[in-house]
Amino acid sequence: MPAIEKFRFLHTMIRVKDLDKSLKFYTEELGMNLIRKRDYPTGKFTLAFVGYGDEEHNTVVELTHNWDQAEPYSLGTGFGHLAVGVPDVYATCERLAKAGVKIPRPAGPMAHGGSVIAFIEDPDGYKIELVERK
Repeated sequence: MPAIEKFRFLHTMIRVKDLDKSLKFYTEELGMNLIRKRDYPTGKFTLAFVGYGDEEHNTVVELTHNWDQAEPYSLGTGFGHLAVGVPDVYATCERLAKAGVKIPRPAGPMAHGGSVIAFIEDPDGYKIELVERK
């Protein structure tokens, strides 16, 4: 049996149509850091990794930009959302709304009790759940 206690979640990959727009959203609106970015000219794609800390100790998001992608990606029905913990969901949504970020589910308590949450969308329409974590 492998040493599963040494396993850890490294990253989630999503495909993005406009890498600059996505990097601006994740770094400026959500406060993540651009950890690394690399072009792969022979494959015609770029990988950019963003997150709240280094990859050695934190899970990050891999943004994959295929250079020849002309149309927006179909998000499908299998993917749900990313989740980001924030200290104040209401204030975060207020700031994001002023920045023009789509907020399909405004800040408020979960329908059946529990955490204060909201859902926002990144430039490609991926859902991001904001969860209040004080």
